[in-house]
Amino acid sequence: MRVCVLGGDGYCGWATALYLSRKGHQVAIADNFARRQWDFELGVQTLTPIRPMPERLRAWKQLTGETIEFLSGDITDYEFASSVVRSFAPDALVHFAEQRAAPYSMIDRNHAVFTQVNNVVGTLNLLFALREFRPDCHLVKLGTMGEYGTPNIDIEEGYIAIEHNGRKDVLPFPKQPGSFYHLSKVHDSHNIMFACKIWGLRATDLNQGVVYGTMTRDVALEEALINRFDYDEVFGTVLNRFCAQAAVGHPLTVYGKGGQTRGYLDIRDTVRCVEIACLNPALPGEFRVFNQFTEQFSVLELARMVQAAGQKLNLSVEISHLPDPRVESEEHYYNARHSKLLELGLKPHLLSESLLDSLLNIAIRYRDRVDPSLFLPKVNWRNARNERRPKAAAEAAGSAYEAPFEAAAVSAPGNGRVRTGDDRQ
Repeated sequence: MRVCVLGGDGYCGWATALYLSRKGHQVAIADNFARRQWDFELGVQTLTPIRPMPERLRAWKQLTGETIEFLSGDITDYEFASSVVRSFAPDALVHFAEQRAAPYSMIDRNHAVFTQVNNVVGTLNLLFALREFRPDCHLVKLGTMGEYGTPNIDIEEGYIAIEHNGRKDVLPFPKQPGSFYHLSKVHDSHNIMFACKIWGLRATDLNQGVVYGTMTRDVALEEALINRFDYDEVFGTVLNRFCAQAAVGHPLTVYGKGGQTRGYLDIRDTVRCVEIACLNPALPGEFRVFNQFTEQFSVLELARMVQAAGQKLNLSVEISHLPDPRVESEEHYYNARHSKLLELGLKPHLLSESLLDSLLNIAIRYRDRVDPSLFLPKVNWRNARNERRPKAAAEAAGSAYEAPFEAAAVSAPGNGRVRTGDDRQ
């Protein structure tokens, strides 16, 4: 199968591209390195050192013999988006190429507008490109469980049967997004559903929970392939952040009471879920939704689990409750269905003591790279404008990075292609 992974330089996208390549699929990555640029802007860096893309792909070729093609560009540019669909001719288009952090979208007006334009326009471009050049291609788009919010009823997988005034119908599950980012995902879902209806496109929306972990079998082959481990308050997922905090002796930052409950899954299950969706495509005209998570935890439950695991490693781990910067219920009912991927063969990696031990040991290994000032929340949902880190701090943090985009090394003139695995990069 020919699979193009949009946003393949990011956290989920990189692991997915390697996994699908190892499984024998012909894989291309398309990316504009925006995720690395957002780190520069915020003055942060991933806990694990990420290599430049040519080095990553060269290492993969040397270790496995498999070639991953790279396409450099921005899908908000329709010419680039359509060129990816035309030139690579994918059977499946895996869409990770969006700004994915709720706090980033809530910094101020500029960040809210950027998030929605970037996400919604990019997805619209893909829909038009698929309709024009590859209508039978299966779009696998990464959604979010955050589209649903926390209703006081069970959350179904995308749709809900309704009886009203003596009539029945199956309708999209009501949306209660919690940020401008989550709203952008809702807009995506509506646009994709509409395109499937009018043009007969086929699409799967993977409403993903919170992902944890950094290691997959493929990423672990060599340090040049290592994945992101974000721990800052804007892009860091909660379990990864707790592990980084425990590694440096910082109290675990629980927002409010800590009763906020969400679905969670291991990064190894993320890549498998994407593969399952690709191998079992939606029908023409079908927009289906899978809730992609394996377990539910509250934030406080996770903090206590990290605390217990840290103590076994002789770490002193305290838990600190901070005022919640988000507008959300700190205690609520939460029960979301997630059976469709299991029925198609997903065998989950559940959160275990050994996995927590592994996460903590990764955090300990790289703890010299931790900047504790990045732990505390600076983005408050109640403010229309939140001050970011001073420019000098951002520049200082940025100096620790390799240049994220070197045109001569990455981008070939005219079509944005890169040949990988040989000396022609």
